[in-house]
Amino acid sequence: MNAQQHHVVVVGAGFGGLETVAGLKNSGARVTLIDQRNHHLFQPLLYQVATTSLATSEIAWPIRHLLRKRKDVTTLLAEVTGVDTAGKRVLLDDGSSIAYDTLVLATGARHAYFDHDEWEPFAPGLKTIEDATTIRRRILVAFEKAEREPDPQVRAALLTFVIIGGGPTGVELAGTIAELAHETLREEFRNIDTREARVVLIEAGERVLAGFKPVLSAYARTALERLGVTIEFGHPVTECSAEGVTFAGRLLPARTIIWAAGVAASPAAQWLGAESDRAGRTLVEADLSVPGHPDVFVVGDAAHVAWEDGKLVPGVAPAAKQQGRHVAATVRARLGGDAASRPFRYKHSGDLATIGKRAAAIDFGWFRMTGWPAWWLWGIAHIYYLIGFRYRLAVSLSWLWIYATGQRSARLITQGSRSPGSP
Repeated sequence: MNAQQHHVVVVGAGFGGLETVAGLKNSGARVTLIDQRNHHLFQPLLYQVATTSLATSEIAWPIRHLLRKRKDVTTLLAEVTGVDTAGKRVLLDDGSSIAYDTLVLATGARHAYFDHDEWEPFAPGLKTIEDATTIRRRILVAFEKAEREPDPQVRAALLTFVIIGGGPTGVELAGTIAELAHETLREEFRNIDTREARVVLIEAGERVLAGFKPVLSAYARTALERLGVTIEFGHPVTECSAEGVTFAGRLLPARTIIWAAGVAASPAAQWLGAESDRAGRTLVEADLSVPGHPDVFVVGDAAHVAWEDGKLVPGVAPAAKQQGRHVAATVRARLGGDAASRPFRYKHSGDLATIGKRAAAIDFGWFRMTGWPAWWLWGIAHIYYLIGFRYRLAVSLSWLWIYATGQRSARLITQGSRSPGSP
């Protein structure tokens, strides 16, 4: 294989895609990175944009800036619509195509509403910057409308915030929204008492943080309830509308609903005509290549990768980065004439989730921690993964300010002020 002529196309500039590109530095291959957005997003902190703790510019960076010194990399802003595996071409939305010798699909995941996509306008999920600013707007507009609302029942619905799904994202959202209402905003309104706001977390299962050890789930529940969050277990949501959420046979009037209950993989498997699991993740070989297509790899949330005890590799940033490094190493080996298959081995970095600004739950397997020490460790771990000293410093100062004063400075209402159902 001639490295000088070899063209690697990477679709998606998330953790897996960028790590693949980084691993191909000085390999001699030509690399093209395609993404439908011009920025890399640090998704683990996206909920903090949605809840006014951080600004968008603190967790997202222009892709071209990140790769400005990589003369071997061409970055394209485009949307992929399919893959011609026979002709070895990536199909783009403008009708053009890009030829590849090796293709890496790192296209991530999207919201899954369990065959109820009609709920999305009323219960947005949290996967993109646009999602985060939409949710931030709805939260802040709800308080503004409540300030002017004379009807007590409508005002109560405006001050009811529902999060559907008790995983890490749901828990983190619930805790931060509760603190926003009960602490940050309590002195800023005259006609309402923001401390009367209700934050309701609905989980169809029997505990929050179901992927964590039961003792940590119990801790998270207690910490949320201490913040004033109401948790509803054991009843899946059956309807989301402009009026509120229906579950357990009753309607909970609410004007702000956030979906954190499920995700589905991008259509990578459909593009390839490959087999996928129920969530749409592409079933891959042990080396992360697609069966029948050794020159195509799928990494991150788009891939179904077996781990241990029948479990799958989780859809978290460290896993995507490890997969990206593995694929890059495989490509480099092939360029050097070594075509041996190398199975991917996942090393779990631990499970982490925060509950507000003073508590967190951490499970490293051999070590567990809760409370404010866990919150500090969680913060240090996330700051470590941010790109660049400037952003690490900015996020650190923002968190220290919030921790010391309870004030969140990114409370900007953007993109207008209409809610779903508004004329």
